[in-house]
Amino acid sequence: MSTSILRTADSWWVATPAGAAKVDTQATTTGQLLADRQAIAAAATSSDTVALDSLTLLSPVTASCRVVAQMTNFASHVKDVGMNPATVPLTFFRKSSGSISGPYDEVIRPAHVRLLDYEVEIGLVIGRQMPVGTTVTADNLADYVAGLVVTNDISARDLQLLKTQFYESKSYPTFTPVGPALVLLEPGEFKRFTDLRLRLSVNGELRQNMTVADMIYQPLQALQALTRFQRLDAGDLLLTGTPAGTALSAPPKPIGVVASLLPPALKWKLFLDRQAGNPKYLQDGDVIEVAVATDDRGIDLGTQRTVVRYAP
Repeated sequence: MSTSILRTADSWWVATPAGAAKVDTQATTTGQLLADRQAIAAAATSSDTVALDSLTLLSPVTASCRVVAQMTNFASHVKDVGMNPATVPLTFFRKSSGSISGPYDEVIRPAHVRLLDYEVEIGLVIGRQMPVGTTVTADNLADYVAGLVVTNDISARDLQLLKTQFYESKSYPTFTPVGPALVLLEPGEFKRFTDLRLRLSVNGELRQNMTVADMIYQPLQALQALTRFQRLDAGDLLLTGTPAGTALSAPPKPIGVVASLLPPALKWKLFLDRQAGNPKYLQDGDVIEVAVATDDRGIDLGTQRTVVRYAP
């Protein structure tokens, strides 16, 4: 049975059928909390609860931490951006942990950004230290992955494409909403990982809707590759990719062929001018709802709701 961890400004909580029970802990970071399993277990059985809707929730993943993300890791998304899933390598990029925000905080578009995009993703929260060279297997995966969170990988596509890099375009404050809950899974529940469905809507319009079965590189493969060169610690966050349905998509093939003949600067100018007319990019006041759960709700990571605001 999974355990849902919540966080407010001054406390950690466990969601129970009766409400939210406070965790008796001195932990101030996610990593510290994950080391205090006795306190979590005690809260899970406590009858001293408050109403869940009385809590003002923050991200259950605290900064500072490492935020690592997998690139183009769903077959549908790979096709949507004009690539071949059979030839896509397992690759990663980093985001600043300063981009982490709460599940109901506003998403702020900086004034110089034109094309703001969304990506629903499942975040893996690391539960213990993983030095470079750690051996990760199907049998011990649950020892290293403490739980899962809903995340939204917000992206400034114009900066990403023009500068051909990810770090800046995905690292502005509020560009990684996380939560509402950190869901700690029992070892046997990881077998249902591929049953999880990722859903994202904007103003009630469903934009992304796909199960993890569409994922190209599963968590085991990702962590095996990542720990060859990257140390991870308890409380670090790995984003595992997004399915089709983002605002950014490949141009129609005839247009792509013509564009390939143009000088790079002109090609990108024309592409971005065309993208500027795409109504799917996030607008001021848009409401984004992001949820991850199995269809039978046997595992439910919860739903986050954020509103887009343009910086003056």
